[in-house]
Amino acid sequence: MTRRRTSQLVVLFFASVLAMGATDAAGRFNSIGHKLVCTCGCTQILVECNHVGCPDSPKLIAELRTKIAGGDGDTSIFNWFAAKYGPTVLATPMRGGFDNAAWIVPVSLFLLATFGTIYIVHRWNRRSQPAVAGIPSAPQASSNDLRDRIRRDTEY
Repeated sequence: MTRRRTSQLVVLFFASVLAMGATDAAGRFNSIGHKLVCTCGCTQILVECNHVGCPDSPKLIAELRTKIAGGDGDTSIFNWFAAKYGPTVLATPMRGGFDNAAWIVPVSLFLLATFGTIYIVHRWNRRSQPAVAGIPSAPQASSNDLRDRIRRDTEY
């Protein structure tokens, strides 16, 4: 009984592993189509282009279906579209080469601005330290001398 149960679990495990790797053409089409941009100028995702009378999206969708039916991999499809229509057809830049700048520069600028702001605020707080209470910061003139000087300066 336990041997039969174990063999059933092994078969179930391998079937689930194989099912995870299997994708249907419609799911792949939807996934890849959401990573491409229509080239008509509407700047919408390819499979969601609702531009009335769009001259490009039906052609691009047909080419995408042909590539998926041909068994091409996702990366080769993206490379083919980028080679044919330019890198603007990709909704997000592919990893590698100069496209890494699109991922690295925004994060770097954000971190630089954050640490720069922290540094400036720290310097401002350090520069404007209040004087310790009870210790005069400068020698004070006697109050009578000060009153006399104020009277002279404010007379007509």
